[in-house]
Amino acid sequence: MAMPDPLIEVDRAISEIRRGAVVRVYDERSSLLMLAVDALSADCLNLLVQSGSATPKLVMTGTRMNVLGIDKSDRPVSVLSHPEGISLDLIEYLANPLSASMTPPAMASLEVKDADVVEQSCVTLAKLARLLPAALIVEAGQTATADIPAVQASSIQSYMTIAAHSLTQVSEARVPLENAENARVLAFRPRDGGIEHLAIIVGDLNPAESVLVRLHSECFTGDLVGSLRCDCGNQLRGAIGEMAAAGSGILLYMAQEGRGIGLVNKLRAYQLQDAGFDTVDANLQLGFDSDERNYLPAAQILRLLGVSRVKLMTNNPAKVTALGNCGIEVVERVPHIYPSNQHNDAYLKVKAKKSGHLF
Repeated sequence: MAMPDPLIEVDRAISEIRRGAVVRVYDERSSLLMLAVDALSADCLNLLVQSGSATPKLVMTGTRMNVLGIDKSDRPVSVLSHPEGISLDLIEYLANPLSASMTPPAMASLEVKDADVVEQSCVTLAKLARLLPAALIVEAGQTATADIPAVQASSIQSYMTIAAHSLTQVSEARVPLENAENARVLAFRPRDGGIEHLAIIVGDLNPAESVLVRLHSECFTGDLVGSLRCDCGNQLRGAIGEMAAAGSGILLYMAQEGRGIGLVNKLRAYQLQDAGFDTVDANLQLGFDSDERNYLPAAQILRLLGVSRVKLMTNNPAKVTALGNCGIEVVERVPHIYPSNQHNDAYLKVKAKKSGHLF
């Protein structure tokens, strides 16, 4: 029997957990059933208990455990269990920082241990699904699992790399823009049919020379509806204008909303910011790293366009390093700064202080 395509395996598993269904995650030594906490209900929890062979446990990122003060170790993922099982109220309190519960449930008997590869993969799958990075897991029983979709842990761990290398151009059109009438938009899709990344090409490129490039993570709020909480809209339109003035350039519009956590989680982070957390700490409260973006897709698109040397428009030195680590030579960092306003001034200061942005 042929081995399943890792991208198809993961894509199907993502669809299942986003609608609150159980999936099986396994390797040669372990087989677990998981539910994403973000789509959890009492009925789903009962199904997990009935399908498994033990008491369910909760897996969460070490980042979330740290901010809760439960575990100050450097574990990337932790497994929590309770002798009497973990209630829905406790799950909600532990995994969701926006929970209405203001009084912590009793946690004295919680046990914490390191997560193995399969347990870590359950959290990674939740991240790939753009859900909160937490899952309920239980050891798979010998029966009642035949109809449950299964995905290998190795497929989950390799998904981002394989998807990036599988990108192919699927469409191209001339799209005259307000500040750059000579522009084209190209769409690139991974082999599993996932979300497309876009390349906006301004002017006529000469790939033999270093090309002016901006990596722009999609931002529904800033790019489309004009949010003043960030500087993304100014950076998007400003970059296109600067490329037109320079004669040519590429703006890569990457499907990595909210520094890679997705739009829903970004809106949750906004709620946390309104409650007093800054932009970095809000992500940590949700259980994410401060930046979850992956730069392999951007590097692969540049290679498909025949570009290997770039002048990168960014205020973030980490982007320069990350793109270089993906095989693209950054010959120059081009500052990309726009005036702040009363709504994003603190946000920009935090990016400079905590994320190393240069303004």
